[in-house]
Amino acid sequence: MRFDLYTHCGIDEARIGSAYFEAGTPLSDGSGNPPEGWDNPYQRGTMTLKSAAEAVFTDAAGHAVTFRARPGASAFKRVCQ
Repeated sequence: MRFDLYTHCGIDEARIGSAYFEAGTPLSDGSGNPPEGWDNPYQRGTMTLKSAAEAVFTDAAGHAVTFRARPGASAFKRVCQ
């Protein structure tokens, strides 16, 4: 599915439908921003649900991030300002 991944505070979490996922390996520039080469505040791409517990984000720039479900989560772990 087409997906705009929120990257403003780095790549750490995603909400897919009503489910919350966290990146297997969070990405940032060390200062809470997306790494070089990522758009800010959103990166347009595709989110593919591999299973109920795993999703993969990919984009035209060649980025790929695996996300794992957070069972029972009802909100993001951290709200980015």
